[in-house]
Amino acid sequence: MDGILNINKPPGRTSFSIVAEIKRLSGEPRVGHAGTLDPSATGVLPICLGRGTRVVPFLMTATKTYRAQIELGVTTDTYDAEGEIIQQKDPSPISREQLESALNSFRGSIQQTPPMYSAVKHQGQPLYKLARAGINVKRKSRPVRIDRLELTDWQPPLATIEVTCGKGTYIRSLAHDLGQSLGCGASLRSLIRLRYGPFDIAEAISLPQVGDAFRLGYGHNFIYPIDSVLLDWPAVVVNDEMAQAVVKGQPVRLKKSGGAKKRGYCRVYAPDGHFLGVLHYHPERESWQPERIFSREFSQT
Repeated sequence: MDGILNINKPPGRTSFSIVAEIKRLSGEPRVGHAGTLDPSATGVLPICLGRGTRVVPFLMTATKTYRAQIELGVTTDTYDAEGEIIQQKDPSPISREQLESALNSFRGSIQQTPPMYSAVKHQGQPLYKLARAGINVKRKSRPVRIDRLELTDWQPPLATIEVTCGKGTYIRSLAHDLGQSLGCGASLRSLIRLRYGPFDIAEAISLPQVGDAFRLGYGHNFIYPIDSVLLDWPAVVVNDEMAQAVVKGQPVRLKKSGGAKKRGYCRVYAPDGHFLGVLHYHPERESWQPERIFSREFSQT
């Protein structure tokens, strides 16, 4: 059972508990998720099964889109509604124009500091464990990318935004930093992940749906092929001899791969269209090295 499920995560569940449930329902021992959602958050949670777990590092780099509701005037220790309120200020003087102006500074490449209540590690320990122990440590800011940031609704003190962003962006930190910029404080009230790479919430399935599917024997109908998360990468088709080399982890030389060289990675397929894996280009050797192999079996045509 190799591939990816597009799960619509319900509120109140951890991403880890969803993985455990899918493992139980599917009977597949190799199950993992790509990109944690906080327990209170909902929306798209890709769950990888079998050999699909090997595509997680590539899926983690995919662009994500969120809808977030931010409450101005309330600052919490977790940066969201689950935390303890540490400061309250009257946000009524904030106008829509001021809010729009403040949002401008968060578009593009920015520096962001992860919240204390996060899975980011400090000296080997997740920050959230230190936070629960009452230990606050200085966190380093890091670059993140926000491609789109749009105010979709303004019902003071609640602002609804849609965010399309790159890897490592914390929407909780965005809410907190927006509040600091406005001078009134803010925290994340609710969060929905609308899209993760190729997976959209419109096609996501609920846990009851996937439970019924596996119990009745048609769970495979909801599993996306492994290469579906890499369709924006260049693709090459190799001959039988090269396909044999690829599945053995041996480097190959490709004649027509100019576009793929610019990317540095490409998808590789056998002559019959069977997806073999991912190749990584090594310019010093002018060859392509198998980076991830998703098929160890190959029959010559």
